[in-house]
Amino acid sequence: MTKVSESTFVFGLAVAGRAVASSLRKRDIDVVVGDDKLTDDHYSFAQSIGARVVDIAQGGELQQAMSSVSVLCPAPGVPPSHAVIGIARENGVSIQSEIEISYRINQLRSTGPRPMVAITGTDGKTTTTFLVTAILRAAGLRAEAVGNTEVPLIESLDTDAQAFAVECSSFRLEHTELFRAQASAWLNIAPDHLDWHGTYQQYFDAKAKMWANCLPTDVAVAPIDDVNILAVARASAARMVTFGATEGDYRVVGDELCGPLGPIAKISRMKRSLPHDITNALAAAAVCIESGLANAEHVAHALEQFENAPHRIQFVSEIDGVRWFNDSKATSPHAASVALRAFDSIVLIAGGKNKGLDLSQMACEPQRMRAVVAIGASAEDIARAFSGVCTVVKAESMTAAVAQARGLARAGDVVVLSPGCTSYDWYSNYGERGDDFMKCVREQSGKHR
Repeated sequence: MTKVSESTFVFGLAVAGRAVASSLRKRDIDVVVGDDKLTDDHYSFAQSIGARVVDIAQGGELQQAMSSVSVLCPAPGVPPSHAVIGIARENGVSIQSEIEISYRINQLRSTGPRPMVAITGTDGKTTTTFLVTAILRAAGLRAEAVGNTEVPLIESLDTDAQAFAVECSSFRLEHTELFRAQASAWLNIAPDHLDWHGTYQQYFDAKAKMWANCLPTDVAVAPIDDVNILAVARASAARMVTFGATEGDYRVVGDELCGPLGPIAKISRMKRSLPHDITNALAAAAVCIESGLANAEHVAHALEQFENAPHRIQFVSEIDGVRWFNDSKATSPHAASVALRAFDSIVLIAGGKNKGLDLSQMACEPQRMRAVVAIGASAEDIARAFSGVCTVVKAESMTAAVAQARGLARAGDVVVLSPGCTSYDWYSNYGERGDDFMKCVREQSGKHR
């Protein structure tokens, strides 16, 4: 039975946490809030919504708070190893992520729940979520991209949205119990966030929760070339639909994206059609068409107009016959490999703060590599990964990295920032890193050799 808690402890007061706390208070649910490092701003926020603050640094406060609530909603960045999670489990408190709480509220809507389609995977989630949103809007629906995007799902529940495209990170799926979507796509899987989950299997199992509560009327969209994801889809109660570049229910035939009912859209009409753009488009087409929320005409229209989100193999400039791309969002080796397979001759800028992953996976396309500029805290690891593969140099700043990359590149090459690591050594987030890279490239474009 779907229900919403009468008392919730919201831990972590960034965007998602504040959205959850505010939304629950609007619904007259008792809320206590806390954070690892409480600030005056946190206390002001709590006062503004009528919530009590719990200081976990004070002995006994956390235990007392946990004994008085029925739900803990941890922020996405709070790992399973955190003391708050452990004490919640000891007290039998239900741990629910923002998308779980939002799902329950949506199910209890007086006029009926609004449809949700969901997207997960190691790479391509955000792009595919935005693409699904564009398709649903082309179908005439007021659709919102929510979840692991800049807008939490719970915030959008109070809008006039008619449908939701939900980006489901492993962090959010980890703490779900009832969450499900009418149609959902699992794009791919590779080791990631092992510093958070602990093991690859735990990471995989978190992703698999997206299909744990499917009904026979739901659709699970799975990549035809991944036997492990296919196995989860087959084991679910949902109807399975597959996608792939050359095989699957949704696939490429000639210059067209095709589905079970025939052609959907011409690849040549897409604004960008790198290999991963095509598979993302096939997955988006599948969830939208198979859910009944859109048709092939809507997909074709959306694909012709769609502009990708920034920092994802984003074209920056051309200097002396060399094209420069910003792929700062690639924070894992698997994500970086997408960019490496997209071009024929590459000067790669890579490195940053590693997430406990094997960076040697980045040397997966040796024949494409002109050179590598290693940066950040993992520069030595990047250098080792590409030792014997191509020329490797190190840079102590983004300005130096861009200058060295320019010196190494030849006409016809591409230079791509695709770090394979997070940005938390030099920057606050991947967007800040990508912006700095683009600024440095534009400065170089004004310098003549």
